[in-house]
Amino acid sequence: MSEDVWLIVAVGGVWALLAVLYAVVPMFDMPGSVLIWGAGAVLFLALAGAVGLAERPSQRHRSLPG
Repeated sequence: MSEDVWLIVAVGGVWALLAVLYAVVPMFDMPGSVLIWGAGAVLFLALAGAVGLAERPSQRHRSLPG
C-alpha cells in the first residue's frame, strides 16, 4: 500500500478518536458531534479501502505474458 492509503487511514483514525472523545468525555458536552465525527471516520476508512483496492493490480493483468 502506498503512503496515500496510510494517510487516509490516519485521518480516519483521528476522526474516530475524536468521535470517541466526544462520546465519553462529559466536559465536551457535544452529543451531536459524535454522529458527525463517527460518520466522517467511516467515510475516510471506506475511502482508504477503495483507494487500497484501486492500487492493487488486477488478476487479468497478472496473467498476461510479457
